[in-house]
Amino acid sequence: MAPSKNVKVPKGTRDAKPDQMVIRERVFRTISDVFKRHGAVSIDTPVFELRETLTGKYGEDSKLIYNLEDQGGEILSLRYDLTVPFARFVAMHGITNIKRYQIGKVYRRDNPAMERGRFREFFQCDFDVAGEYELMVPDAEALKVLTEALDALEMGEYEIKLNHRGLLDAMLAIAGVPEALFRPICSAIDKLDKEPWEKVRREMVEDKKLDPRAADAIEPFVKLRGRPRELLETLRAADGPFASSEQAAKVLGELDVLVGHLEALGALHRIVLDLSLARGLDYYTGVIYEAVLLGAGVGSIAAGGRYDTLVGMFSGRVIPAVGVSIGVERVFGILEARARAAASARGETVRETHTDVLVVSMGSGLQRTRMRIAAALWNANIAAEFGYKPNPKLGVQFTAATKQGIPFLLLVGDSEIEKGTVIIKENREGEGQEEVKLEDM
Repeated sequence: MAPSKNVKVPKGTRDAKPDQMVIRERVFRTISDVFKRHGAVSIDTPVFELRETLTGKYGEDSKLIYNLEDQGGEILSLRYDLTVPFARFVAMHGITNIKRYQIGKVYRRDNPAMERGRFREFFQCDFDVAGEYELMVPDAEALKVLTEALDALEMGEYEIKLNHRGLLDAMLAIAGVPEALFRPICSAIDKLDKEPWEKVRREMVEDKKLDPRAADAIEPFVKLRGRPRELLETLRAADGPFASSEQAAKVLGELDVLVGHLEALGALHRIVLDLSLARGLDYYTGVIYEAVLLGAGVGSIAAGGRYDTLVGMFSGRVIPAVGVSIGVERVFGILEARARAAASARGETVRETHTDVLVVSMGSGLQRTRMRIAAALWNANIAAEFGYKPNPKLGVQFTAATKQGIPFLLLVGDSEIEKGTVIIKENREGEGQEEVKLEDM
């Protein structure tokens, strides 16, 4: 029966089909393996929080929070990200240091662009370090974790844009921006990866009410971009753009320490210092970064930074923290397209199962024989199927195995039963087969 025309999912969401889930599971496994390799522990937090937990943490993006109707006295909202709930978790449980990871869905009342990987419900994969440590050491590891995860996913060429909230503040102060406008102007600057300077400048002047002279003074700063060591040398020069700022001098020194740590970890080659990177979220206090696939046209695939005051908003006790969040929906889209193209080139479809062996009967009345053999394979921790039809045709079984990409066939007929054997066949054209004793299978 055809589905009703009214059956659909909400705007900005999608179902995941079996072939997509195979790719998702591989992505989650790959990323979580990297997190675990770095000693991170796993936690989980509720998908909804008290509204007061989330409000006041996201700046202009607070309007994107999904609020829930009152269902019993508590005013609730769906989580916008995994970072604020993590900060609440640290404060609530009296934790002073933790290296954690979490994979879960978050929700944003945004205008979806499904083709570009922007959804209203989507997964994030987060790695964070909370606690007092030496300058820039956890920051460097978070960036190293990001490079390892993206390399392991084989996403292609990418770069990680790096900046510092303190450098942005110094830049705005030098340009003559009133301190009350720092965050709104940063929110506008954050759009430079999607909008031309002229449009961003117009937003600053017309919407944010910034003096046009201050907007013009910002322009040369946000065009500064380059390899960290070379650009830092330029920025720290006596005649450099930050020569008059003590705040900038301190921040540039911190970034120099970070660059040294990244060099030691073998992650510096992926980093680009980019003063147009602003990250609109209010809770960032130090380094900020964003990973972008080169030539993919999908926007950022990961972002993060330091947020030293967020935990203190819940407990009154300052617990510094830094982390990174990988937005895997865009990763899914790219890997799904690649998998479909590769399977199509082989004349196959994307595998939906992890089955290694299909137990095939040659003749009729052998369903329970197939079941017994499949049970033996399962007991040996081998992924196998036997088919539900009692007397399937041999060709139909072969076709099913090929369509599903099952690599091995295990054939049994009356002759093999008499001899106590089975035939193992690799499911590729031109490959041979081998007859083995059932007990040796």
